[in-house]
Parts: sequence; structure tokens; C-alpha cells
Amino acid sequence: MAHVILGLLLIAPASFYDLIKGFEAGVALFYSASSGSIKRALGTLLERGFIEVASIETGGRGRKVYRLTDAGREEFRTWMMGEPAGPDLETAALSRLYFLGLLDPAERVPVLRRITARIETDLAALSALGRHIAAVDVREEQRDIAVYQKATLEYGIASHRFTLDWFTSVAMSAPDAMHRHRTDSE
Repeated sequence: MAHVILGLLLIAPASFYDLIKGFEAGVALFYSASSGSIKRALGTLLERGFIEVASIETGGRGRKVYRLTDAGREEFRTWMMGEPAGPDLETAALSRLYFLGLLDPAERVPVLRRITARIETDLAALSALGRHIAAVDVREEQRDIAVYQKATLEYGIASHRFTLDWFTSVAMSAPDAMHRHRTDSE
């Protein structure tokens, strides 16, 4: 959540209300956040020195507008360039993809490669689990349950295959990847 907020603030300084609207306008497609969780994350980011209050509007409720500090910019970049971690691959991958245009063009394909490497690792683990399960003898009274559990695993494998193909395609069609390909082939 904190890194998503940093990305939104890197695009433009924003108030708490603006951040809620930013989540609703696009981030909510891959990251669910309540106003309370956004508020808590803002507090943490302020404490860590990653953001600061840029201004407080006079009158009314004194709306605070937040902006990134240099430390916040570096934290965001470090996160973007790091390994997509956490149990939720989709959130880890899509949150980086959403903000990929904020990085220098030369840094974008390496981020996409780290995402595809994570997908490959997770796909290999799911495939190994599938092979293991295929070798297990299921008791008769558990077969109906096992059929749908296996179907769930098959969905995960198919979903990861699609995601891998899709991210590979994005990496290959990235403008900086195409430029590098043309330069390499000349």
C-alpha cells in the first residue's frame, strides 16, 4: 500500500481525498484499500520521512497536500527495481506495471523480467504440486472433494501460464525493448 501511495504522489502531490480518488480511479483494479488503510499508510510514510506536507489549505478543514521527499523517491525506485515479493503475485506484478512509466526507459524491461521470473517460479511450484497430487491415491469418500481441489490447482496453473505469456508479450513490445532489438540487429 505504501509504495502505491508513493507512486501516486510521484505522479502529482495529492491530499488524502485525492489519494482515495486515485485508488478508485484505477488502482482499485488491482489493489483494494479502505480510507482507513490509506490514512494509516500516510502516517507511516510521514514518520519514515518518505513524504511531507507540501501545503495546508486555509479555511474549512485545512486540507493537507502531500508530496514525496527525496527519500520517498528513492524508496519508490528501490521497490520498483526490487523482486516482486509477497503472497499475491497479481498485486505485486500489476502495481509495478501500473507505475512502470515513472521509471527511466532503460529500467522498465528489467522490471518486467523480474516479474516474469517470479511468475515462472510460482508456475513451477504449482506444476510440481500438480505432479505430486497426481501421484496421490485419493480415498473413495474424498474423490468428489479432490476433483474440485484439482480443478482449482489447474485454474492456478492456467492463470499463471496466461500471465507469463502476457507479461512476456508486454516486455517484448515495450518501446525501449523494441529500440534495443533494432539497435542489436543493425
